[in-house]
Parts: sequence; C-alpha cells; structure tokens
Amino acid sequence: MAKMYYEKDCDLSKLDGKVVAIIGYGSQGHAHALNLRDSGVNVIIGLRKNGKSWPLAEKDGFEVYPVSEATQKADVIMILINDEAQADMYKKDIEPYLTEGKALAFAHGFNIRYQLIVPPAGVDVFMAAPKGPGHTVRSQYTAGKGVPSLIAVEQNASGKAYDIALAYIAGIGGARAGILETTMNEETETDLFGEQTVLCGGLVDLMRCGFETLVEAGYAPENAYFECIHEVKLIVDLINKGGVAAMNFSISDTAEFGEYVSGPRVLPYEETKKNMKAVLRDIQDGTFAGRWMAENKNGRTFFNSKRAEVAKHPMEVVGKELREHMLWKNDSDLDTAST
Repeated sequence: MAKMYYEKDCDLSKLDGKVVAIIGYGSQGHAHALNLRDSGVNVIIGLRKNGKSWPLAEKDGFEVYPVSEATQKADVIMILINDEAQADMYKKDIEPYLTEGKALAFAHGFNIRYQLIVPPAGVDVFMAAPKGPGHTVRSQYTAGKGVPSLIAVEQNASGKAYDIALAYIAGIGGARAGILETTMNEETETDLFGEQTVLCGGLVDLMRCGFETLVEAGYAPENAYFECIHEVKLIVDLINKGGVAAMNFSISDTAEFGEYVSGPRVLPYEETKKNMKAVLRDIQDGTFAGRWMAENKNGRTFFNSKRAEVAKHPMEVVGKELREHMLWKNDSDLDTAST
C-alpha cells in the first residue's frame, strides 16, 4: 500500500515565519485560506486586480494583492485557479518573481504533468490535494474533521519540501483524515480518468439514459427522476461508508439480484473496459489535455453548447421543479463557486 501520513507525521511549525499566498479565492481557495489562517498560518491572497473575488477575500479579513505582488511577498505560493488559466497567469505574474528558495504548490497536477508550467530548478514544487470540493474542505475542518488528501513532491530543491507540504495539508485539515502519497503524474491521470469515465461523464450519461428510457416508456418524469437520479446519492453514501458489500447488505435482495443480472447488460464489461482504456490513452498521451486547452483558446464553442444542452434536458428541468417542492431544498451546502 502507498505510504499514509497523519497528524503525528506533520509539524505545522514548519510554516512558522513563512507567508503563504493563496492564488484564487473560489471554492478551494477560500477553504484553504480560511483553514490555514485558523491553524495559525500567515496567509495572504493573490488575485486579479478588480476581480469579483477581491472584495470577498477582503470581507473575510485577508490582505489581498495582485498576483505578482503576492508572489513576491510569499514563501509558499499555492495556485488555486482553474487549470486552463494557470499557465498564462504563471508566465505573466508568478514566474518573473519566483526566486530561489520559494515553494510552488498545486491542488491538481494538470499543468505540471503536461508541462504547461515548468518551474525553475531552485524552487520546491509540491501538490496538496484534498479529495473533496472546497465547501467540504471548509465544513469538515470547522467540524473538527478533515478531508482525505494526496501529497506529491515534484521538486525538492530545499530538501524540506515534504515537511512544508505535510505542514500545509495539516493546516487545511487533511492530516485529520489521512494523507496518501502519490506523484503528480499519477494523480493527474487517475483524476482525469475517474472524472471522465465514472464520476462525471459515465454517471451523467447513465442517469440520463435511465431517465429517458422510463419517460419514453410512459412513466411519470418525476418517478423517473427519483429512481434514476435522486437515489444515486443514497447508494453512493452506502458505498462510501462500507464498500459495495455494505451497500448490498442495506438494499433488498431483489435489488442485489437485479444488480448481478442486469448490470452487465447495461454496461457490457469487455466493451466498456475497452472504451475506458481508449479514454485513458488520450489522457496519458496528452490528447485530452491538448483538446481542452484548444477548446479554451477557441471560445469554448463545444463546451458551452454541451452545457446549454444539459441545462435544457428534461431530467434537469424536472429535477429543479421537484427540489423546489421538497422540505430539504434549502438543506444543501452546495458550493458552485469557481476555483
């Protein structure tokens, strides 16, 4: 098993006397900044001048600077803006001020893996990646808990990069849950693969197919929504707590039998795995990364059209109407802020 670290392995004092600049104040940015400050770390915020997040960070009591100035003031620079925007911002506002002895940090390895950002030799480069959205990183911390996190050191120029990275993750609460050691290459490739084939791409298409099949057969859209979309959370929560065995223990034997006889009919194992391997190859050889960066340079035409298409789909329309009539409609801590 890969190496795991916990609070006993982390020394927050390794950040004493250091200034940590959080670049970006969206979902992850605000959580990292608030958690680190509550852990006693000296935190400043680096943002685009006059950006919409600037007043939010100031309202939360942080000193806010343009990214270039924050970089100059900081010992540790954590980049928490969107993947596709990092390289341009780095070249313009960070690279010219990234002097020897500083540390450059990421919560996802995308720009390092595909060499969109190539840091100089004299700086530490590490990844501190909570495996959860920003609102969860914050809410778990304030509850005295933490979100499991990944650690990777890409460049250990000072010889102390692991100490700094572990201290950083402890500061955002990750050590309370556990820190798994990995590499930035492995994190990037597995993260993209999971998102595309299972968590987002695979799951959304599966829910949509189920919803459409029931509605086209004459069943009420509301019933189709509950059975094929709403209840996904109930199943995932059971798996999260105790694995597939715990989920099967909790559902009916009828449902479990249906899992065995119908799951392979919906997702033919060999064909699905073959398609997944093709997706993985695109991630490994840079095809996906190149396509995503090109999409951003070309006005996001495909991306925006697909987002609009999903928004208009009946499963989204019906789901919104149902949620408006549910007692739990205001009981969500969903955070849609941009990272």
